[in-house]
Amino acid sequence: MSTSKGNDVGEGSSSSSSSLVIVDDNNQQQHQQQQLVPVSRYESQKRRDWYTFGQYLRNQRPPLAISQCNSSHVLDFLRYLDQFGKTKVHLNGCGFFGQPEPPGPCTCPLKQAWGSLDALIGRLRAAYEENGGSSETNPFASGAIRIYLREIRDSQSKARGIPYKKKKKKNPTKTDEGA
Repeated sequence: MSTSKGNDVGEGSSSSSSSLVIVDDNNQQQHQQQQLVPVSRYESQKRRDWYTFGQYLRNQRPPLAISQCNSSHVLDFLRYLDQFGKTKVHLNGCGFFGQPEPPGPCTCPLKQAWGSLDALIGRLRAAYEENGGSSETNPFASGAIRIYLREIRDSQSKARGIPYKKKKKKNPTKTDEGA
């Protein structure tokens, strides 16, 4: 018996186009080649994240429809994701709190990194609107989510001893020649 690791639907297809058959009113068949456009990494992640969030809502008791979702459900989802995190976040009482390169192991929890959560919320915010949601009712765009992400960023920054610095936008009209 053979086992296959990591095979997903659609894997193994080497064709970059497929045949589309169109039947017109005269019952004549026309063959048209349709190029399959590869999906970008961002679009693939966005689709996967949207599916995962929908699955999370369906697993709630009672199950929730996306139309019933609000920012508190999104916050619960983000907290739920922490159990799958890979970033060590030192607690306030830990001897390694504030040290960017701790010299040894500790029992502090692994959590989702702020940057990962920030990117996830951005993808879910876009997916919500692409799937028919209104920008005015988008639970991923609420102030509560922005505050939560800011608190996560600040606490992880302090726990690691590495301050978060916002990247400055380069001014395209000035040159770096120092003239």
